[in-house]
Amino acid sequence: MSTSSASPRMHAHAAVYRQDRYTFRRRVIRDVLLRPIGFGLLVKPHITGREYIPAAGPTLLIMNHIGAIDPAVVTGVVTSRFVVPMSKVEAMSHPIVGLIARSWGVYPVRRGEVDRQALASSIELLKQDQPVLIAPEGTRQPALSEAKDGMTYVAIRAGATIVPVGLDGTPAFPGTLKRLRRTPVDVTFGRAFRFRTSGQRVPRDELRQMTREAMFQLALLLPEHRRGVYSDLSQMTTDYLEFVT
Repeated sequence: MSTSSASPRMHAHAAVYRQDRYTFRRRVIRDVLLRPIGFGLLVKPHITGREYIPAAGPTLLIMNHIGAIDPAVVTGVVTSRFVVPMSKVEAMSHPIVGLIARSWGVYPVRRGEVDRQALASSIELLKQDQPVLIAPEGTRQPALSEAKDGMTYVAIRAGATIVPVGLDGTPAFPGTLKRLRRTPVDVTFGRAFRFRTSGQRVPRDELRQMTREAMFQLALLLPEHRRGVYSDLSQMTTDYLEFVT
């Protein structure tokens, strides 16, 4: 999700302004369907670092995206708050996935272009103290690719705390079901941080460096074969990061 022509005049998706209506539905989907059935029969998550998720305030979770079930896994393992994922617009028209996504209050993004409405929706949700989940690369990749600056732009505009979420194991689903086994999945939350800035207008080169520093924090949580373009951890810097204790 790029930011080059992002306009503050663009309104967020209608669902963003109706968050109260989703509370009961989310509780049913997560606590009655996803966790007992999804985690009880289909996926076996191993969770580390969940204590890094802030109890309140604008929180942006950034994940590596390697499998179709990634957003559902993260949404299910975060039990202290209801996470609102961003989803590709194509998924919203799927007969089953789309129904669940709309019931949860997921909002869409149009990939491959500057989706100003998705940017506005992310910012507005964060300002409502709704935890938002995005994949900074914009699409599924077996290892980290160059991230877009949309994540950084949104976090700065909303004053959000960022929590990186490293995932491994999800591409094995649903293949493991053929052997009547739950799919083992590692979900690792990293240290929370904010971007250190002097204001909301950040020069392009600084924005790019902030994105890079955030992605190295995500790479730290992944096995080496998942780190991709962020594999060389000796290049990692934290000049623009302020870690939250």
